[in-house]
Amino acid sequence: MHYLLEGLDCPHCAAKIERELNKIEGIGPISVNFAAKSLHLDPSHAPAAQAIIERIEPGVKLVPLEQREGPFGDPGQKGWQAKVVFYRALAAAVFFVIGLIFQKALAATPYRMGEYGVFLLAYFLAGGPVLALAFRNIGRGQVFDENFLMSIATLGAVAINQLPEAVAVMLFYAVGEFFQDLAVNRSRRSIAALLDLRPAYANLVVGDTSFRVSPEAVAVGQVIEVRPGERLPLDGEVVSGTTFVDTSALTGEPVPRRVEAGDEVLAGFINGGGLLRVKVTKSFSESSVARILNLVENAAARKAPTEKFITAFAGWYTPLVVFGAAAVAVLPPILIPGASFSRWLYRALILLVISCPCALVVSIPLGYFGGIGGASRSGILVKGANFLDALTHLDTVVFDKTGTLTKGVFKVTEIMPQNGFTAEEVLGWAALAEAYSSHPIARSILEAYGGEVDTELIEDYQEIRGHGLHVTIRGGRKILAGNDRLLHREGIRHQDREQRGTVVYIAVDGVLAGYLVIADEIKEGVPETIANLRKLGIKSIIMVTGDNGHTAARMASQLELDGYYAEQLPEEKVRQVEELMANPVRRGKLAFVGDGINDAPVITRADIGVAMGGLGSDAAIEAADVVLMDDNPKKLVQAIAIARYTRRIVKQNILLALGVKGLVVALGVLGVATMWAAVFADVGVALLAVLNSTRTLNFARGREAR
Repeated sequence: MHYLLEGLDCPHCAAKIERELNKIEGIGPISVNFAAKSLHLDPSHAPAAQAIIERIEPGVKLVPLEQREGPFGDPGQKGWQAKVVFYRALAAAVFFVIGLIFQKALAATPYRMGEYGVFLLAYFLAGGPVLALAFRNIGRGQVFDENFLMSIATLGAVAINQLPEAVAVMLFYAVGEFFQDLAVNRSRRSIAALLDLRPAYANLVVGDTSFRVSPEAVAVGQVIEVRPGERLPLDGEVVSGTTFVDTSALTGEPVPRRVEAGDEVLAGFINGGGLLRVKVTKSFSESSVARILNLVENAAARKAPTEKFITAFAGWYTPLVVFGAAAVAVLPPILIPGASFSRWLYRALILLVISCPCALVVSIPLGYFGGIGGASRSGILVKGANFLDALTHLDTVVFDKTGTLTKGVFKVTEIMPQNGFTAEEVLGWAALAEAYSSHPIARSILEAYGGEVDTELIEDYQEIRGHGLHVTIRGGRKILAGNDRLLHREGIRHQDREQRGTVVYIAVDGVLAGYLVIADEIKEGVPETIANLRKLGIKSIIMVTGDNGHTAARMASQLELDGYYAEQLPEEKVRQVEELMANPVRRGKLAFVGDGINDAPVITRADIGVAMGGLGSDAAIEAADVVLMDDNPKKLVQAIAIARYTRRIVKQNILLALGVKGLVVALGVLGVATMWAAVFADVGVALLAVLNSTRTLNFARGREAR
C-alpha cells in the first residue's frame, strides 16, 4: 500500500527513516521518496513503521495515499507554518541588524549585557526550533543530524565571543531552509499538477437523469455521461455521441482524436465538444489513469544506482566530517607551538556547519523524480529511476517488427491460386481457417473476404504456435493456413515465394491450394527514429520478427538496420536477445521494443523492456520497464534524451555540492573561509541544487538537451 509521510520536510531524516525501516526483518525493502514524501508499505507493518518514524522525526504521520488532503497534505497547515517561519526570521533579522549597527555601544554596557541581549534574542528567534530539535534528538540517541551540528557550531561561536557570526549562521540557515522548502514544494506541486489526472467525479446515468458520484462507485457495465470540457473518469466504450477528445494527458500528443459510438475511450481523455455517453468497461482501480498514477507514484521505489550511493554516502559523510572537525579543534593546539585553541575551534566549527549532505540528499532524488514526471507528461511511463538511469547507457536497441516498426494494419494485396483452385476458393478456405483468430493478418483476410463465415462448418480448430492453423471442417476436409514452416512440417510440396510482404499459404487435404500476399506498411517516423538513435550514439539496431526471411531482409535493408532475425518464435526471440546481451564486446544496456502483448517474455528479459503503443494494454503496462503511451516511435528517442538530460542535472548537482563543500572545508582548515561561507556551502548549495533539479521538468516543455 502507498503511504504519504505527512509532515516530512527533512531530507536527512528521510534517509534515516529508510535505513531504520530496512533494519526490521520482514518489513523491507523500503524506499522512502523524499520528493514525493511517500513510501510503499504492507499495511500490517504500518504500526511498527509509525513507531520508528515517530522516534526519528516526531510529528510525521503515515497517511494512506487515498486519504491525503490534496497532492502532498494539508496546504492550509503548510501555509501557516511557512508564515511562522518567515515572521520569526524577519524579527531575528531586525535584531541582528540593530546589533550590528550599535555593536560598539552595546558592547560598552556592563559585562557586555546589551550586546549579548540583542544578539542572543536574534539567535533564539532564528535558531530556537533548531536548538529544540537538537536537544530532543539527543535524547533519542540521534547525534549526527543537521540540527545538532548547527547547534554545536553556533553555540561554540557564542562561547568564543563570535556573536554576529553565530546569529548569522542561524539566521541564514533558517532563511535558506525556508527558501529550500519553497523550492522543493514548488517542484512537488509542478509534479503533482502534471500527474493530476485523477478525476474528481463521474456523471452516472440512471434512467433519463445523471448525478455525480465518485468514480470508484461506478460499476462495470453502467453508463456515464461526459459533458464538454470534462475529463473522462473511467475506461469505456462510447454508446452515443460524437466528439473530439484531447488525449495529451496520457499520450503527450496534443492532436485531437475523433470518437463516436463503438469507439474505445480511456480515463484521462478530455471531451472537447459534444455530449458523450460511455459504457464503463473497467473499474476505476483497473482504468488506464489509475494504472498510470500508480506506476508513477511507485516509480521512486526503484532507485537509480546514484541515489543508492548518495544514501549510503550520507550515512558516513557526516560522522567523518564531525570527527575531522574534532581533530581540527584538538590536535593543532597540542602539536603546533603557539597555536590558539579558539582559532582552531573556530575552524572546526566551520566544518560542522558544512557537514550536512542535504544538497545531495534532496536534489538527486528530486532530479530523478522530475525526470520521471516530465517523461510521464510526454506520454512516456518510466517505472523507476533505475530504468531512467539505464536508458543513458543504451548501446543496443532490438525492435519487434509488426506493430512496432510497421503499422500492423495488413491488407491482402495478391491471391495466387495453385493446382486448379480458383482465387475465390483460396480466399474462402483462408477465411474459414482464420475465422477464430484475432491476429492482424487473420483480420486482413476476413476483411478481404467481406462476407459472413459459416463457423458451424468448423469441427476442429488447432493453432500451431509459430507456424499457423490446422482446421478440420465438416466432411473431414483439412485446411492448413500458415507460413512456409507449416508446409515443411506437414510435408506439402511447394515453392518458396519471394513476394513483397507476408505470404500465407493455404493447403486443402494435403494439396497446396495457393497463397495470399499480405502487405504491412512501415510506420511514419520510423526511418527518422532510426536516424536519431544513430545520432544519440546507439551502436547496434536490430530487428527480430516471426515473419519470413525475405520480408525481414527487405525491411532491414530499407531501414538500414545492423541486422535482423526472421521466423522467430517467442522463445527464440528471448534466446536471441540473451545471446546479444551475453556478447562480451558489448558494454552498455540492451533495450527491446515491442508491442507489449505477444512480446511480453522478451520485454521482461531485456535490460530495458519498452512497450510501444501500450495505451490501454494491460500486458504492456505489466511487462515493460518503459511504456510509450502511443504508437509514435520518436518517443523512444525522447525517452533517451530525457534520461540523459536528467543524468546530466544529477551529475551537475553532485559536482556542485561536493566541489563547493570540499573547497570551503579546505579554506576553513587553512583559516581563510568564515562561517558565512560555510552557511553558503551548506544551505546555499542545497538551494541551488534543488533549483537546478527542477530543470528536469522543463525538458518536457520543449527544451532540448544540449
